[in-house]
Amino acid sequence: MACFIVPAGEAVITTIATKVLEKKTGEKPAGIVPKMKWLNTMLWGGSALLAFEHVWHGEVVPWFPFLTAMDNAADTADMLAEMSTVGVTMAIVVTLAWGLIAAAATAAEKRAPAETEAS
Repeated sequence: MACFIVPAGEAVITTIATKVLEKKTGEKPAGIVPKMKWLNTMLWGGSALLAFEHVWHGEVVPWFPFLTAMDNAADTADMLAEMSTVGVTMAIVVTLAWGLIAAAATAAEKRAPAETEAS
């Protein structure tokens, strides 16, 4: 129904945080800013795909209130329950996957100079 809203909300927050970090630290080839952009891409892409799927199934419409689940109170309660379970779980899984990818990339970045010096 509206599970895509939770990762989209996280994407908004991480995009703002990335912009603040870029201004504060400047763009660097290695570091957290490029890795934050990976997270943003994962969250925005997943949210867009889920939103498209919900539009396709008629759960999101181009007129107010935009979400068909908001037409009556029972559906709204189900929507909020889905957002708090499925939406939060999706956001956590994407963030954990990004964390593993970022940790692996950081480890590879640290190992690369040592291998170059040994050669």
